[in-house]
Amino acid sequence: MIHVENLTRYYDDFCAVDGIHLDIQKGEILGLLGPNGAGKTTTLRMLTGYLQPSAGQIRVKDFTIGADTIAIKKCIGYLPESAPLYHDMMVYDYLNYVADIRELKADRKLTRINELAQLCGLNTVMHKTIGELSKGFKQRVGLAHTLMNDPEILILDEPTSGLDPNQIVEIREIIRKIGREKTIILSTHILSEAEATCDRIAIIHQGKIVADGSTQAIKQSAGRERTIYITLESANIETVRAHLKPVAGISRIDKLDSSDPDHLAIKIFVQSDVDIRKDIYRIIRQADWILLEFRQETQTLEHIFRELTLEN
Repeated sequence: MIHVENLTRYYDDFCAVDGIHLDIQKGEILGLLGPNGAGKTTTLRMLTGYLQPSAGQIRVKDFTIGADTIAIKKCIGYLPESAPLYHDMMVYDYLNYVADIRELKADRKLTRINELAQLCGLNTVMHKTIGELSKGFKQRVGLAHTLMNDPEILILDEPTSGLDPNQIVEIREIIRKIGREKTIILSTHILSEAEATCDRIAIIHQGKIVADGSTQAIKQSAGRERTIYITLESANIETVRAHLKPVAGISRIDKLDSSDPDHLAIKIFVQSDVDIRKDIYRIIRQADWILLEFRQETQTLEHIFRELTLEN
């Protein structure tokens, strides 16, 4: 559906996007993650034809940005971070105006406005002035605008930025519904939103793609390290280290602070593809220690994101 090759954009001497490669399949929801200033918005603006690349190629279906920019724009619905709305218009009048711009036929226009009011949850505010609406409802109006001509591709720049938790859930549900039928690219720096909404995630940092794949694939590719937390009663840290030392895959054992002096809390760092919890539990039973806690943690997306996007 979308092929991006060596996409680059300079602002004078500053390289905002640096040689990005992406292939986005039909029906896929791609989350573009990155810290502020990473190049997300610049990338989306080039995908929509709003900005011309300094180098590289963008192909949408059988069209190429530059040669077929108008044809590509007809395939795409674009919602910038701040929806460009006329605040002095009523919601219905605004959507009617957008329908006219999109050249919807008269017999189709009213039906489409009603469909979008239902999909985006706007029925209760259709005759309110846009300026009166909460930011969540303004984003819904922006989504309805974006969907008016039923585009095959949606590009959403920070669609939940500045919304409260309830509004975020509502917009996320709308995106999920839309995503059943369309190809969606959305930018965000909210990791939970990307995990909950997207089929695939691309992390961008300093204009480069530093990770690309499903959440699970990114976690697996980030390394094999896991941590195991154990709390024992009436055990000594040196004795525990001596007993666990023979277990292959353990790289380090740290003692953690505990509010109870009779409890030993430890953190075990594991560098292995093999699940060693059975081996550890067997040693605990043989040593006759009283086990109060035993849990394993794998790499979180938040931890991986921080590792990949912290300044060098």
